[in-house]
Amino acid sequence: MKFIAALILSANALASAAAAHQVALNGRPILEVATRLDAGQFVWAPDAAPAGPTLLVVNLATQRALLFRNGVPIGASTISSGKAGYETPTGVFTVLEKKKEHYSKTYDNAPMPNMQRLTWKGIALHAGNLPGYPASHGCIRLPMKFSSLLFEATRLGMTVVITSLPIQPRQSAAPDLAAPIRATATTLARAPYEWHPERSAAGPVSVIVSSADQRAIVLRNGTEIGSAPVRVAGQVNSGWAYALRAWDQSGQHWLKLQFSGAGDGMEVPPGEGDRFDAPWDFKHAVQTVLRPGSIIIITPQSLRAGSSGSAVTVIENEDAAR
Repeated sequence: MKFIAALILSANALASAAAAHQVALNGRPILEVATRLDAGQFVWAPDAAPAGPTLLVVNLATQRALLFRNGVPIGASTISSGKAGYETPTGVFTVLEKKKEHYSKTYDNAPMPNMQRLTWKGIALHAGNLPGYPASHGCIRLPMKFSSLLFEATRLGMTVVITSLPIQPRQSAAPDLAAPIRATATTLARAPYEWHPERSAAGPVSVIVSSADQRAIVLRNGTEIGSAPVRVAGQVNSGWAYALRAWDQSGQHWLKLQFSGAGDGMEVPPGEGDRFDAPWDFKHAVQTVLRPGSIIIITPQSLRAGSSGSAVTVIENEDAAR
């Protein structure tokens, strides 16, 4: 029975791959074309940014994935995420493992071509059937050809942001997280902090701010290189993230990515930096390591257990992997 089920799943994946095809841009922006893709369709324009760090944004509400390289969108695709009871989690993840040929250990040896693992407990990007709605067991299915192109364009440690807002990302003004804090009796401007960039000389940078702990940590290539006390003004419910989309002569350009809820859009409003009270020198030190593709994550969860929340990657025993 397991062999028959695997054959059926393989046939479905092959049928989906046959129906999938690349859509020509014809001079249109990728972010515009992405909204008009039918199930199984994708766009790919790598020449728009031939090199640089990559960032993948997956939207469960719109069933789309958008790939940015060096802050420029170079690809977009339809997806199929987790169905009811197997919902794909939202949050910020990194690619932990890559395999061109992989088979599920949980679901009858089902094929998972071009697999890029996001958690050790079964969430991954891979090629699969795309019916036009959420239908997986939690993974993010992609068109076969797009999954192959994506596999070749990414590397271990790439940031993947999964959201569930019914809107597409747009370019935003910088959150200005290094803006000077107005002097008050309770400011953290001169508070002590830790900064050790020599612990990791290069790699993707993530800043995780916990409102529960009132603390931030800075990770480069998965290694903690800094930490400081931080206070965030206003409510932090399900959390959100800022993704550095580009950095050019006009300044930084960010996307604001909420993980769930209604949301008002992805624009970063003026004065966003005023929400964050932290040591001045720490803020400026963070600015020196940010690059396009860097992520600043705001979470209500505690960092004390070594995780920025249940929706963010938790590395577990390899034997539990799918």
